[in-house]
Amino acid sequence: MGEWRDRALRLLGAAAALTLLVAPTSAVAQEQPKAPVTVPALANWSAWQGSYVFVPGARLVAGTPAERRVAGTLADDLRAAGHGTVPVVPGGARDGDIVIDVQPSRSALGAEGYELRAGKRLSVTGATETGAFYGTRTLLQLLAQGDRIPAGRTVDVPRYKERGVGVCACYIHITLPWLENLVREMAYNKLNQLLVELKVKSDAHPEADTWGYYTKDEIRRLVALGDRYHVEIIPEINSPGHMDPWIENRPDLQLTDSDGAKQPARLDVTQQAAFDYYTGLMDEYAQVFTAKSWHMGADEYMLGSDYSKYPQMLRYAQQQYGPDATPQDAYIDFINRVRAYAASKGKRLRIWNDGLTGANTVPVAAGTTVEHWLNVAVKPSRLIAQGYPLMNAAYSLYLIRGGFHSDTGSLYDQSWDPRAFDGEKLASSKGITGAKISLWPDNGRGETENEVAVELWPALRHIAQATWGDPHPDATYAEFTARGTAVGHAPGRRDLTRLPVAQGTYTFQADGVSLDASVTRTADGYAALRTSAGCLEVTGGRLTLNVPLQPGVELDRAACDSANTLQRWQLEPSGGGYRLVNAITRMAVVVTGDGRLVQYPPDQRTPAVWHPTDH
Repeated sequence: MGEWRDRALRLLGAAAALTLLVAPTSAVAQEQPKAPVTVPALANWSAWQGSYVFVPGARLVAGTPAERRVAGTLADDLRAAGHGTVPVVPGGARDGDIVIDVQPSRSALGAEGYELRAGKRLSVTGATETGAFYGTRTLLQLLAQGDRIPAGRTVDVPRYKERGVGVCACYIHITLPWLENLVREMAYNKLNQLLVELKVKSDAHPEADTWGYYTKDEIRRLVALGDRYHVEIIPEINSPGHMDPWIENRPDLQLTDSDGAKQPARLDVTQQAAFDYYTGLMDEYAQVFTAKSWHMGADEYMLGSDYSKYPQMLRYAQQQYGPDATPQDAYIDFINRVRAYAASKGKRLRIWNDGLTGANTVPVAAGTTVEHWLNVAVKPSRLIAQGYPLMNAAYSLYLIRGGFHSDTGSLYDQSWDPRAFDGEKLASSKGITGAKISLWPDNGRGETENEVAVELWPALRHIAQATWGDPHPDATYAEFTARGTAVGHAPGRRDLTRLPVAQGTYTFQADGVSLDASVTRTADGYAALRTSAGCLEVTGGRLTLNVPLQPGVELDRAACDSANTLQRWQLEPSGGGYRLVNAITRMAVVVTGDGRLVQYPPDQRTPAVWHPTDH
C-alpha cells in the first residue's frame, strides 16, 4: 500500500509539473499576486498571506517629533477622507495600528523613499521625515479603495529628485483655494516642487501693485501648506524679460530701443538701478517664501525684437568684458549678478533655457539649474556636459489656457520619460534633475480655473508616474487612467464646482441696490446670472492677455453665451450673503455711491455682500 501511495504521489507531481509546462504564460502570470493599485505605481510588491484591516480603534504610533509631524498630517487626512478620528500615540503598537517610523540609518531609502509593510499592523518607514510622509500617501491611496489592504511589503524610491508643476499666475490671478488644492494633489501623487510665477503685493514699490497680485498673508498660508505637505514652493519673478507686471509704471527702468521707444516688458540690465530694483523685490519675496531656490525666468528677453535694436547692450558688455564681448554677454552678466545675490542669501538660481543660444562669450555661472523647454542651438546634452543641473520642462508638457494642451495619452503610449527633451532624446538620466508640467495663461479668458483643473489631473498623474517610477506601468493608457480613478483625489481637496445656492430666480440686494437674476450653474461649476437685459459680464477697460483686468470697470449686460467665460461668476459666502466674483478677472463686484456695479480687487474696495431672496 505504501509503495502504491508513493508511486501515485510521483505521478501526481509529474502531472502537475507537466500542467505548468504546457499552461499558457498568461495563466501562470495571473497566479502571481499583483501590487496594490497606486499612483505612482509600486515598482515592487512582496505578497504575504492575509491582510491589514483598518477598523475603528486603530491608532497612529509615532515617537519622535518628525514621526509625530507625519502622523499628525496623516490623522487630519484620514479624518478628511471619512475615516474618523485616529489618535496619535507615542508607542506600544498593537494589532490594527499604523506605525510611523523614521530611521536615519535606512540610508538606502534615500531622501524620499520608504518601506511599507502590511500585516496585522501596518508600518511606514523612511530614512527621513519626507520619506515616511510619502509612505503615508500610499497608505491613503490604498484606503481610498477600501479598509482592507493586502498583506505584503514594498520598498518605493523615486527615480528623479525633482517632480513638479509650474504655474504662471503672473498676469491672471489664480485663486488661493485652487492653488491649495493643487498642493494637496501634488503631495498625494508624490510630486515635490511647485514653481509659482506670481506677484506679491509690494510694500516697497506700490507703483507695481497692478491687479493679479497676492497679499503676503495669502502667500504665507500657501507656503505653510506646502511645507506641511513636503511641496517646495519656488517663487519666480521673470526678468529681464516679461517684466511689465513690475515696471509698466517705471519707464526709468525700461529698456529703450534705438528709436527712443520704451519697452515696458524689458528691464534695462545695463542700469545699476534696475539690478537694485530687482534684488529689492527678491528681498521682499524672502519675507514670505522659504524655498532654497529662486527662479528668475530669463526667457524671451528679445521676443519679437533683436539685440541690434539696443546698442547700449553691446557697449555695456564690452565695457565689462572687453572688445570681443557680444550683446548677449550683458544679458548673461545680469543673470550671473542675480545668481551671486541669490547665493549670498542662501538660495540656488534657476533659469529657462531659451536665452542660452551660444551667442554669448561669458558663461552662465556654474551651479545654475537650467529648465529646458525650447529647442535652441545649445542642446540638453551640451548643458549637462557643461555641468548645469538640467530639468525637463518640455513644451509637450504644457497646458495653455485657450491653447495647446499636453497630449498625455500620446506621451504615455510613447513611454515618455524625463530624458526626452524638446529637440533631443538622451540615453542616460545622468545630470537630469527631473521634469514638470507647466500651466500658462496666454489666452486668459480661454478657460476658467475649473476647466483647467479637469485637464490638469491626468497630466499631473502622468508626470508623477514618469518622474517617480516606470513611465509605462500598464499596457494601455486606459489602464493607467483607471489607477487615477481608483485612488481618487487628495483628502482635504475642496470642491470648487459646487454652487452654494440652488438654481432659480432671485432678487439680490446689496448696499441699496436690487438685482433680479436667474442663477444657472455652468458646466464648470460657476453661475451665469441672467437679467432682463442679458447676462452679467465684464468687458470694458484695458485688456491683459485678452482679459479686462482694469479695476473700476463697470459691469455690462449682454446676450447670454454659454461659451463666454466672462459671464461666469462665483458666489463666495460672506457675512450671511455672497460676494460676486468674476470667474476670470477674479475681481469682486462693488456698488458705487451712485448705484453702479463695478469690479475691484477685494482688498482695494469692500465687495458688496448680496443677500438673495428666491422668487
